[in-house]
Amino acid sequence: MNFAEIAAALPKSAVTSIDNLPFPRIASGKVREIFDLGDALLLVATDRLSAFDVILPDGIPGKGAILTQMSNWWFAQTTGLIPNHLLPDQAGEFARRGLTGRDLQLRSMVVRKLKPLTIECVARGYLIGSGWSAYQKTGSVCGIRLPAGLRQADRLPEPIFTPTTKAPKGQHDEPIDDAQGAATIGADLYARVKQLSLELYRFGHDRARAAGMILADTKFEFGTDAAGKLFLIDEVLTPDSSRYWPADRYAPNQSPPSYDKQFVRDHLVALKWNQQPPAPRLPAEVISRTQEKYLAALKNLIG
Repeated sequence: MNFAEIAAALPKSAVTSIDNLPFPRIASGKVREIFDLGDALLLVATDRLSAFDVILPDGIPGKGAILTQMSNWWFAQTTGLIPNHLLPDQAGEFARRGLTGRDLQLRSMVVRKLKPLTIECVARGYLIGSGWSAYQKTGSVCGIRLPAGLRQADRLPEPIFTPTTKAPKGQHDEPIDDAQGAATIGADLYARVKQLSLELYRFGHDRARAAGMILADTKFEFGTDAAGKLFLIDEVLTPDSSRYWPADRYAPNQSPPSYDKQFVRDHLVALKWNQQPPAPRLPAEVISRTQEKYLAALKNLIG
C-alpha cells in the first residue's frame, strides 16, 4: 500500500484492545496482542502507547497500523540480509483465516512460530538517551570504551552493539556487555546477532538518510526455528523501536527533535509524574502531534 491509502484508512479513535477475534490469545504486550493460529501466530499492533514502561490511558489513533506497515516495508527491504518471520502471502493468509476488516489487516502480521532470543539487540550510531547518560558517568556504554570529549547526540566513530536483557512485563531491561550476552544465548549465536544488528543498523541508517532522516539507534529482535535458523522478528526500524531525527534539524550538543514518542515523554516529565501507574491522561494536542510524528516518519520512507 502507498502512504496515502494507509493514512486515509487510519481510525478516528485509538484502538487499544483487540477482543473480538476467534483465536486463543497467548500474550499481551505493551502494544501487541499475540494469538495462536495453530500453524502460525497472529500479531496485532494496537494503538496503545507506553512511556517509562507504563501503558498510558490514551492511545494514538492508527499507531498500530503505522508501525505494522513501516515494519512490513523494512522487512521487504532487508530480506537480502536476513529472513524474517512474515509468512510470504499476507493477503492470502488474511483471507484464509477470515481476517477481513481493513483496519485489522493494516495492523496485523501472520508470522512463523519461532523461539525468540532472550536478549534485545540494540545498535547505536549516535550518543543519546541511556547511552549518553552512561557515557557521562563512565566514558563507556555497555562496557565499550568511547573516545573522550564526545557531546550529546554526537555521531560515534563506528556504530556499537549494546544489548539488553529482556525483562518481564512491568520491569526494566538492563544493559549487558558482550561477555554477559554470550553467556546468555551462546557465543556463536551472540556473535551472529551482533554482526547482523550492526549490518541492519548501517543499512537502515543509509536508507533513512536518503529519506531525510537520521537513524540514531534502534532495537532488533531475533528468533530461531526448530533447525536453529535465525529470523528477524517482532517490529523493525519503527519509531517505537528506533530513534529517528529530521536530518535538517540535527545538531550535536543537544537532544534533537524526533519522530517518536519523545514528545509524550517530555510532556509527562513536565507534569512531574512519578512514572508509576496510573499514568495521567494525554491532552488532545499531544495525541494529535504524536500521531503526526509517526505519520511523518512513514511518509518520509514510503511516501
